[in-house]
Amino acid sequence: MKKLVMIGNGMAGVKTLEELLQRDNTRYEITIIGDEPYPNYNRIMLSNVLQGKTSLDEITINDWNWYTENNITLITGEKAIEIDRGEKIVETEYGKEIHYDELIIATGSSSFILPLPGSRLEGVVGFRTIEDTEKMMQAAQCKTKAVVIGGGLLGLEAARGLIDQGMEVHVVHLLPTLMEQQLDAPAARMLKKDLEKQGMKFKMEKQTEEILGETHVEGIRFKDGEELACDLVVMAVGIRPNTALAEKSGLEVNRAIVVNDYMETSDPSVYAVGECAEHNGMTYGLVAPLFEQGRVLAAHLTEIKSPGYQGTVLSTQLKVAGCDLFSGGDIHEDDETDAIVVQDAVAGVYKKILVKENKITGIVLYGDAGDGNRLFSMLKNETDISDFTTAAVFQKAGEEDEADLLAEMPAEETVCGCNGVTKGKIVQSILEDNLTTYEEVKTCTKAGASCGKCQPMVEGILALTLGAGYDAAAQKNGMCECTALTRDEVVAEIKEKGLQTPQEIRYVLEFKNKEGCAKCRPALNYYMRMLRPETYADDKASRLVNERMEGNIQKDGTFSVVPRMYGGTTTAEDLVKMGEVAKKYDVPLVKITGASRIGLYGVKKEDLPHVWEELGMRSGYAYSKSLRNVKSCVGSQFCRFGTQDSLRLGIRLEQELEMVDTPHKMKMGVAGCPRNCSEALTKDFGVICVDNGYQLYIGGNGGTEIRECDFVKIVATEDEVIAYAKAYVQYYRETGIYGERTAPWVDRLGVDTIKVMLQDEKQRTYYENRFTEAKDTYQEAWSAMLAKTQEKKMYEITRV
Repeated sequence: MKKLVMIGNGMAGVKTLEELLQRDNTRYEITIIGDEPYPNYNRIMLSNVLQGKTSLDEITINDWNWYTENNITLITGEKAIEIDRGEKIVETEYGKEIHYDELIIATGSSSFILPLPGSRLEGVVGFRTIEDTEKMMQAAQCKTKAVVIGGGLLGLEAARGLIDQGMEVHVVHLLPTLMEQQLDAPAARMLKKDLEKQGMKFKMEKQTEEILGETHVEGIRFKDGEELACDLVVMAVGIRPNTALAEKSGLEVNRAIVVNDYMETSDPSVYAVGECAEHNGMTYGLVAPLFEQGRVLAAHLTEIKSPGYQGTVLSTQLKVAGCDLFSGGDIHEDDETDAIVVQDAVAGVYKKILVKENKITGIVLYGDAGDGNRLFSMLKNETDISDFTTAAVFQKAGEEDEADLLAEMPAEETVCGCNGVTKGKIVQSILEDNLTTYEEVKTCTKAGASCGKCQPMVEGILALTLGAGYDAAAQKNGMCECTALTRDEVVAEIKEKGLQTPQEIRYVLEFKNKEGCAKCRPALNYYMRMLRPETYADDKASRLVNERMEGNIQKDGTFSVVPRMYGGTTTAEDLVKMGEVAKKYDVPLVKITGASRIGLYGVKKEDLPHVWEELGMRSGYAYSKSLRNVKSCVGSQFCRFGTQDSLRLGIRLEQELEMVDTPHKMKMGVAGCPRNCSEALTKDFGVICVDNGYQLYIGGNGGTEIRECDFVKIVATEDEVIAYAKAYVQYYRETGIYGERTAPWVDRLGVDTIKVMLQDEKQRTYYENRFTEAKDTYQEAWSAMLAKTQEKKMYEITRV
């Protein structure tokens, strides 16, 4: 058996081995040398880790078991330092000598760190590896201001992530427009405008001259003399192919390691693939061409004939900090091309198609990238567009069926750009492996396993391939990527098996990721606290950032502090206290909120604990998945139309129901008369006071999708209102999906189901008592925290 050694454990190299093993898994004894201490992971998804959308474990492509199962010897955390091509030996930094018959160099690339004065200071990082990402996340815990140098894709993703981590971020870019490799000026302007709305700040056409500081970053100075204070500098100005090892061994190196169509270097037993390889003068940094190279090399190493690698026409479809864009081919017109432009500034949509001799040569889409794959297919296939209309951006008259477009898509067309999966691969896997659901296709092919933008197309191909055998009802999704089990199935298993901790749940129920992910960690923490209020201790680390910080993160990276003010009422003492705190901590905005409370906006992250301590007031839970507020009018106390004391009832509801976690945020309203000044009919729970009592309503929503409440019944007393509200909230707690508002919950369960429960005294009392038991545990936790705070204050006074 021949010995195949690969230097590098990244996406392009491991993809090559995956393709090789599919073709022939008995030909080679394989060894991989990786300098990072991790199995193969998806570098593209590091921005999602930084943004808190996913965890490091979730971006692993091939876990440790994959190497064992495929008889691959994996050496991690160790660099290859020398290639002896005469003896065919690779030497590592710790003295290992590994013999090879065939060698693949897949060393990738490194962040380019500008050689500026101060670039070696602590606090200067690239954005390329897990280590870089962890450094940025750690910095965000104790630092407040970051500068990202580079306004390309990587820089903008880093900036978005650092904002989500609570930092104030400036992006410094040398050119007048962002992402100039993918976007023309109009699209780039729209992107910049959208990112500024998210709190991103820009310094355009600025050249950094020096990074300031003694031992740690303190700021940067531009060539024009302007200075900008910061604690963290992220270099995102490009990448540099890792070629030093190849160059040292005498291989031909230009910008990168020179290869032919079969990825052979100047030594026929040594190959290069990925970002470290140069083919016909081109180097590539996107996944699709690197995976194409891997397929070609795998065929060559298993002696399967292929036309070789012919280069790649590049396209980019991605979501930059939540903004959709697609770019392919040329992005700038010249004297020989015509441009068809569709722009809707109100909707934030821009589409430009470049045409030459009745063929598409370039595509720029912003805000709506849905046409990207179809148009790019036309570009690559040099489709004659004479028969296409331009009103719908090249759609044949009468052609609106997505299934027709998928049927016409060639097998070699890439569907999942993140993982380089073609339509042909998906169809082949569906037929050969009897796949029937999107989740099965994703697991088998990795299509949709990264950003997920291709899911609708993958589902369409699945339906098209299976035809009458496609079962739409079977396309259920698990509660997260870690498990195929739904929320209801997980909760049922917790009850049946008596599971006591999220860790136990993940192990017993065989979650793929035993550490959990960004979706299931907060969800399981919620379900456990809901099911076991007396015994389960809340895991604050599993909560979302706003809940951990006890404040809503604002677009500039600061936070809002909103103390509880029952029914919008307060005292002179509390008003004075809020004013003093606002002055002491230089709070830029003090505002009456829409929930009739006073909010302090623009509080710095490091000041949050001190602000809450000095206020000494209970949180208004303006950031939490729980009851946020009860909006009420003054009612019969003052209003001539008021039929009941709605203000008093609103305060009672707020006091009785506060603190307890729910699947999503909840808002309530109490109106003193049918004029409904407090807008109670679009709340999660609404009360309209009438002469003979109180009308109860459920399931309203006043957000982007308005849903008017459903009427339940009229009750006679305030105590009954409280009892019904408690039972309703507890029923929602026990049957709602984490992250699901009451409006879709009511639609999902059916309003009649909820009415039956509320109108059945036995069921209503059961859920009311369950809520009261849960509330007691939250109150105990609050009292314990107050006692600790008081002890700390007494200790500090004693010390003084």
